[in-house]
Amino acid sequence: MFRSLRRALGAAAGAAAVALLLPLTGVQTAHADPAAVAEATSAAAAPGAGYWHTSGRQILDAAGQPVRIAGINWFGFETANNSVHGLWTRDYKSMIDQMRSLGYNTIRLPYSDDILKSGAVANSIDFSGGKNADLQGLSPLQIMDRIVAYAGQDGLKVILDRHRPDASGQSALWYTSAVPETTWITNLKALATRYKGDPTVIGIDLHNEPHDPACWGCGDTTKDWRLAAQRAGNAVLSANPELLIFVEGVQTVDGVSGWWGGNLMGVAQYPVQLDVPGRVVYSAHDYATSVAQQSWFSDPSFPANMPGVWDKYWGYIFKQNIAPVWVGEFGTTLQSTVDQKWLAALVSYLRPTSTYGADSMSWTFWSWNPNSGDTGGILKDDWTTVDTVKDGYLASVKAPGFPAEPGGGDPGDPGDPGGGTAACTAAYTVSSDWDGGFNAEVKVTNSGTTALKSWRTTWTWPGAQKVTSMWNASYTQSGTTVTATNADHNGAVAAGASATFGFGGAPGGGGTPTVSCTAT
Repeated sequence: MFRSLRRALGAAAGAAAVALLLPLTGVQTAHADPAAVAEATSAAAAPGAGYWHTSGRQILDAAGQPVRIAGINWFGFETANNSVHGLWTRDYKSMIDQMRSLGYNTIRLPYSDDILKSGAVANSIDFSGGKNADLQGLSPLQIMDRIVAYAGQDGLKVILDRHRPDASGQSALWYTSAVPETTWITNLKALATRYKGDPTVIGIDLHNEPHDPACWGCGDTTKDWRLAAQRAGNAVLSANPELLIFVEGVQTVDGVSGWWGGNLMGVAQYPVQLDVPGRVVYSAHDYATSVAQQSWFSDPSFPANMPGVWDKYWGYIFKQNIAPVWVGEFGTTLQSTVDQKWLAALVSYLRPTSTYGADSMSWTFWSWNPNSGDTGGILKDDWTTVDTVKDGYLASVKAPGFPAEPGGGDPGDPGDPGGGTAACTAAYTVSSDWDGGFNAEVKVTNSGTTALKSWRTTWTWPGAQKVTSMWNASYTQSGTTVTATNADHNGAVAAGASATFGFGGAPGGGGTPTVSCTAT
């Protein structure tokens, strides 16, 4: 009943066989723009700015404001492609723009230690039509630099996830005969140093899904994941004391087994203790039947039994104010009724933002990629179209503004409905443009004195552009005129607050038309 290894399907052919581990050489320092970093740090009044730390069960930004990680996993650096997947189809900037437009505020980037090898090469990236032009000729680490830089420019945070020792597969322990603990720690420190001074990278997930024979609190240094996490966490903090240290669970504690990485029962007796306080975030993984069966799915009381299951394995850490909890992975194909009920129950358990704000559990959904064999992704197989049903389940726990939109109001609370004027404005921004297509975003701002209940935007392109996909809004197009209306979850906009939607179109070169907005 243990979680099987998820398959990454459809990775482009031609990846070289995994070589023997080479000594780490040529690791460069961060390529952060010092002026941009200083500006981000000084703007700590904006929620989410700067580096983050913890206090009790909350994650706080540099100004001490509570924040919520509400993000997405974008995998590929841990595979033989040595880069995020999907770049064989799309430009990386357009995908990050789309993540932001959908309301995800953090990207978890899985990687393997292979990308830190001297001479590592990325493959299966399409450079035609101007796509990914600035990635050409770069090493895997340099490509990661570009992704981190653009994510930061878009206002997103990044968590680095040491997913595997090498691209060949997941390991039960944090080390293997080919990748010893010394290499693991050396590489973690190298990445911590590389991005030091760039608060886009808020932390590192030390190792993905430790499982049997890994233990928690057994005292055997070759198997005790809690002790290993302390060694590695302190090493990372010696290189950059500002980072969060994300520590996953194991599989079995005191004879009770669960998902790989999902059992944090041992924290109650043996918490992770680091040299720098306020840095530990515990990470659980939880999945549905499309990944593997577990006994609780067949319980007669399902899904009412699930909060008790989650409390037992990891939820108690949050409820007892021990530390923040981040569900670093959860996902499903959403094909079965059981899985649909599971996801609805889990989202409710994570605490909707409209009710709890940032006093909630954090999360990153698995996955952005459609080529995860037993979950699928937020994107469909064309790597562009959004699975709006799957994404819709997550709407109540998104927190795009860390945690609220400008104006201080709860995005789920329309405020005082009476006594004012409903009005809105809209701003159109092109995020990426190439010969064959483009991506754009429209930001709708409530410019009136009372809350919007719904809104409608309209614009006309000067050429033959057509919308190919749209997220966070619905649309009709007549000739070159497009009318887009709010989705169910973003129609209510408080006075002074904003909502955004994004879309892809073709061909490129549509320019930036003027958009009208009507409060409806």
